[in-house]
Amino acid sequence: MSSQQRIDIQEPAGAEPLYGAGVWHFATYVDRYATDGYGEPRTILDAIELAGAVGDLSVLDLNWPFPPGGISTAQVKSALAEHGLRAMAITPEFYTGRFAKGGFTNPDPSTRREAIDLVASAAEVGRELGVDYVKLWPGQDGYDYPFQADHSDLWDKSVGAVRELAQAFPDLKFAIEYKPREPRNRMVFSSMARTLLAVQDMGVDNVGVLLDFGHSLYGGETPAEAARMAIARDKLFAIDVNDNFRGWDDDMVVGSVHLLETFEFFFALHDAGWQGVWQLDQFPFREDPVEAARAGVRTMRAFHHALELLDRDELAAAQSDQDALRAQRIAKRALFRALAESESE
Repeated sequence: MSSQQRIDIQEPAGAEPLYGAGVWHFATYVDRYATDGYGEPRTILDAIELAGAVGDLSVLDLNWPFPPGGISTAQVKSALAEHGLRAMAITPEFYTGRFAKGGFTNPDPSTRREAIDLVASAAEVGRELGVDYVKLWPGQDGYDYPFQADHSDLWDKSVGAVRELAQAFPDLKFAIEYKPREPRNRMVFSSMARTLLAVQDMGVDNVGVLLDFGHSLYGGETPAEAARMAIARDKLFAIDVNDNFRGWDDDMVVGSVHLLETFEFFFALHDAGWQGVWQLDQFPFREDPVEAARAGVRTMRAFHHALELLDRDELAAAQSDQDALRAQRIAKRALFRALAESESE
């Protein structure tokens, strides 16, 4: 793709992206030490109310079944409308303890079918809510020990299950969120390259990738490079943004650790003409969830402004020479100015 072609498909100058969040950003968290949770228990309706209080969010990714259970689609629809939000995605929970030996890859055919049927039911709810895509995070699909599983069998079961769902719902998109590990020690969809290869093996048009910035970091990738891989194949369906220390999926506030790499990630999206939602996937265990969301959006808005300030010609010349110090100086000049301006507002 030429430089001129990229310019033609970029969004108009000044047009901000939509900002979204996973509804779990506003949930109550537990870990293996604080099993009673951090903060008061919240239902999905409580979480939607908190999301509405942020003021800058337009869309949400919703877990399904709606936690803690017993909440109807009509109630969720009403809560979203009341708080000026839209359901962008639905995430079926086929990664819980029920599927400890796998969802799509479970050795028990009946449990495998249960996982596929659960996703299908979520897709029906997604249709009713008018979502853009169904997110697939098969966290229990993988293995923990050498010799535990036949790797070809795990691959075939994973690819076959997603293909079956995509063919059953040709009007919906399915976005696979890859991750190197957790809860399994090794996940089937563990990297951008492996996930794109799986999508290719599926042979369907309505399956793509959700790139979680933190998962990409944690997996040793450069997120900007991973994004370009998916965009080049028209398979980047969605993104989640957060940060971590690269040793774990910490789900910290956007830009709190890897500021320059996050800016490069958004530059890669913008440069390639990708115009999807900029979505938060943060887990504010000990922080106020509304303020954490506002902080994440404020940083993303600064990135957007920095992209307007960035001297593209000068950067292209530096990159053509692979002049690292000059390229970083150009990027930092735009980024730091935008951040300073955002903090003074």
